[in-house]
Amino acid sequence: SELLPILQEITEPMGVSIARQITESLQRMVDVGIGYLSLGRHTDTLSGGEAQRIKIVRTLGSNLTNITYIFDEPTAGLHPADAERIGRLLVGLRDKRNNVLVVEHSRQMLALADHVIELGPEAGTHGGEITFEGTYNDLLKADTVTAQALKQRIALNEQPLRWTEGFDICDAHSHNLKHIDVTIPRGVLTAITGVAGSGKSSLAVHELPRRYPDAIVIDQRPIGTSIRSTPATYTGVMDDIRRLFAEANGVDAGWFSFNSKGACPVCKGTGQITYDMAFAEPVVVACEECGGHRYNPTALSYCYHGKNIEDVMTLTIEQAMDFFDDSKIRRKLQVMMDVGLGYLTLGQPTSTLSGGEIQRIKLSAHLGSRGRLYILDEPSTCLHAKNIELLLTLLRRLVSEGNTVVIVEHRLELIAQADWIIDLGPDGGTSGGEVVFQGTPQEIVHCDRSKTGRYLKEAIM
Repeated sequence: SELLPILQEITEPMGVSIARQITESLQRMVDVGIGYLSLGRHTDTLSGGEAQRIKIVRTLGSNLTNITYIFDEPTAGLHPADAERIGRLLVGLRDKRNNVLVVEHSRQMLALADHVIELGPEAGTHGGEITFEGTYNDLLKADTVTAQALKQRIALNEQPLRWTEGFDICDAHSHNLKHIDVTIPRGVLTAITGVAGSGKSSLAVHELPRRYPDAIVIDQRPIGTSIRSTPATYTGVMDDIRRLFAEANGVDAGWFSFNSKGACPVCKGTGQITYDMAFAEPVVVACEECGGHRYNPTALSYCYHGKNIEDVMTLTIEQAMDFFDDSKIRRKLQVMMDVGLGYLTLGQPTSTLSGGEIQRIKLSAHLGSRGRLYILDEPSTCLHAKNIELLLTLLRRLVSEGNTVVIVEHRLELIAQADWIIDLGPDGGTSGGEVVFQGTPQEIVHCDRSKTGRYLKEAIM
């Protein structure tokens, strides 16, 4: 934003046309709310919301018409104020006679749509059907899961938990934080809010764990990039399943692992062969020896209750709960059910999971812990309103078990139910990094300086 007026002062004929092209690009960056970034900023230091908007700016640089654009969660990780800017840009793209298809959960974005298609009714094997198709106003009259969520008003937490002790942070100055002093309350649910780039992650994910190293940070980074990592292996239930198969067939448990004796000898248990094409992208094809089954014929010949190991790995967690009567296995599966992931299959590669699913798997490993400090970085990203209700129940469960929970959050549904809110801003980058507000949800709606408070006030009216 500082460079724009300098470019506009250029009058030399040789430089005017070049400056005009640069100005158009910079103006789009200002329009999506990232005018505070420096052009030399390393992209790996950007927040999720900033990175998302950089991609959108690249896309919006074209003046083509009759193009179909597909945006996957364009407002993920964005404050309602930033989402409003994105909405205006997408409408502008449509008005240039383009087709704009948006995969979204945000109420703001749904309200802008000319046509809504809802899939469901549930997730996984219980989904995949069109449950509604029509205008937004027609959706509000429907009886679908999304319609029910839209009709439900956002309610403020009227009985926030009280606190007396906290985690003190003095002179926090990571990235754009302006030497701030804050106290994170102990034993309650705290939401750290503010527009993208305001310093939320700097405070919660950098400063807080640095000063309190015992804190557990639950982010959305993959828990396994390999095809060998699955919900069954991550939760440890795979070891118990192999034990049952081994006992039932009187053989070594290694036969039921695609990392050991049970693996296909050609693909080594991956189910696929990768061909290096030197100067082109690698080509991945199903293994001809095992047909993509990953296991060798000997391993697949052994059964437990009429199913071989591959059959069991294709069961959803919900189906596995009915299939197994072993208490140890059921206890581990129940935790996955509790975090709303019953639709995942036991053998689904974790590299195919969404950020929200990954975060909930990580969260499941900590249910039952006591006296810990948990930091969740945007746990509601890519979640439907129904999933947010479940997430809030899980967070409340962690708090009731004597833990402190801190969430970096944009979704108003979660912010409204927090016990304590720390709002940073007032804007992003050099215009942020200050504490705008500290208090309860009922108090923030009366704070005129807080953008979060203003949007929350509108949402509850």
